[in-house]
Amino acid sequence: MGNLAVDMDRVIRFPRGLIGFEDCKEFTLLQLRQDSPFLILQSLDRPELGLMVADPFCFIADYNVKLGTAEQKILKLDNIRQLAVLVTVSIPKGRPEDTALNLMGPILVNHEARIGLQVPQVDSKLPSRFLVGAQARAGEEQEAAEPLAAGRAGG
Repeated sequence: MGNLAVDMDRVIRFPRGLIGFEDCKEFTLLQLRQDSPFLILQSLDRPELGLMVADPFCFIADYNVKLGTAEQKILKLDNIRQLAVLVTVSIPKGRPEDTALNLMGPILVNHEARIGLQVPQVDSKLPSRFLVGAQARAGEEQEAAEPLAAGRAGG
């Protein structure tokens, strides 16, 4: 692995670290591809640590995050438009079709203040994990069913 030079204005400070990585306080976001909803949240404290994250709204339009006053203060939020929401992504070895989003531990980033915070959700109406592959398969099944339905209606 090579060295990565990170511009200081791209560093995101996590005062509490992340769940399981409380000792890691500084991260940066690395884009995988221009058109991809997936990013790498790369630790600057531990170069071997990079978490795949995604914008949940690319997959779930009605995803909702509850944020308390204490969290808003830590994030130094003045306006909701300052906030980016990310969720961690898990890809089981050898089973990319089982790629899942962790909806219960969103990572919130005030992109103006460059402060991040992981905010566990306890009373979400959504499942704790969202299978990305299931959404893609449902879309393919829907597309396959539509011409049949149109054919029957026209017949």
